[in-house]
Amino acid sequence: MTESARQSSPACPSRVRHALRRVCSVAAVGVVAMAVSAAGTAVPAQENHQVEMLNKGPDGERMVFVPAYLHVQPGDSVTFVPVDRSHNSESILGMIPDAADAWKGKINEEITVTFEEEGVYGYKCLPHYGLGMIGLIQVGEETPNLDEAQNVRLPGRAAGRMALLFEQVTAGK
Repeated sequence: MTESARQSSPACPSRVRHALRRVCSVAAVGVVAMAVSAAGTAVPAQENHQVEMLNKGPDGERMVFVPAYLHVQPGDSVTFVPVDRSHNSESILGMIPDAADAWKGKINEEITVTFEEEGVYGYKCLPHYGLGMIGLIQVGEETPNLDEAQNVRLPGRAAGRMALLFEQVTAGK
């Protein structure tokens, strides 16, 4: 802008200049993201999967997560939805990767968990754990904690159900 144009135009408040700089910065980031995408190195979009907490599953089993087994990618999230009352979702001690964060949802409340670390994640409904209300999520292709997770002792029906879920992880390799 020339000196004469600067003098003839009204003063621009600093907040407007700041907002314009911010818009330009966001636009520049968008252009860079499109260029990276065009180059074929874009990060795939993360997905949100849903798991229902039910008193009775479609196959007639009682106290279940549906689906009980999920295979997701790092960065994906899972929303646990309490379709029926008196359920929660929480990780099982010793059944998540070492670098992963444990979670504990409240009874009758939805919870969304994002999975960043590859491996297997065992989870339960605390009030119905002994009745076998458990699930398993495999994140990515690597399962560095599989042996450790398989050695965790589970109560009652949970042990049998988890063994079936572990077969799905092995089948996927």
